[in-house]
Amino acid sequence: MTRRVLVVEDDLTIADSVAARLRAEGFEVDLAHDGPSAVTRARDVRPDLVVLDVMLPGFDGLEVCRRIQAERAVPVLMLTARGDETDLLVGLAVGADDYLTKPFSIRELAARVHALLRRVERAASAAASRITLADLEIDLAERRVMRGGAEAHLTPTEFELLVHLAERPRAVQSRERLLSEVWGWADGTGTRTVDSHIKALRRKLGTDLIRTVHGIGYALEVPR
Repeated sequence: MTRRVLVVEDDLTIADSVAARLRAEGFEVDLAHDGPSAVTRARDVRPDLVVLDVMLPGFDGLEVCRRIQAERAVPVLMLTARGDETDLLVGLAVGADDYLTKPFSIRELAARVHALLRRVERAASAAASRITLADLEIDLAERRVMRGGAEAHLTPTEFELLVHLAERPRAVQSRERLLSEVWGWADGTGTRTVDSHIKALRRKLGTDLIRTVHGIGYALEVPR
């Protein structure tokens, strides 16, 4: 099945270059060049992944990400200005799954797109269908999470991070291991990404669910 990618970028040269490379990789590609049209396009074409620039006319990529994720969980690769830590952290908080800083290699962007989609596909084809830990229920087939009978809406990467921790309850997972096994990053950089996603899980599922082991990483506590 051909995967569909929505590229949201107001620089037409960059947008066309990204679109050309992704089409050469076998993807169907749709384009949007401002915030309002990006939200509308995402609703209309229901992409499998969104490549999203932060700086956009109309409203910025952070607001686009927030609105898209509120309607439907979809992997988002965010493009940020080099060294702009605030955009990065806010982007991860509102539902972005990965990021690249400008200027970036088109080849690396294509590799990140493939890696993000592989992560989603691996999670969808997991052998077990459900994880239940006290009042926490994770439906792997439908990618739904319930806590205390209330559904929590997670982004694809938040879901995979939660599953990784839930499959190893009470076992401490280092940030480096989480980056390697959930994100597929081998160099151990990007620990802020892990911290931001853990913060999002706590906000959506409760602060008692994931324990911080200072200087090491995190562990999922079995709810009582």
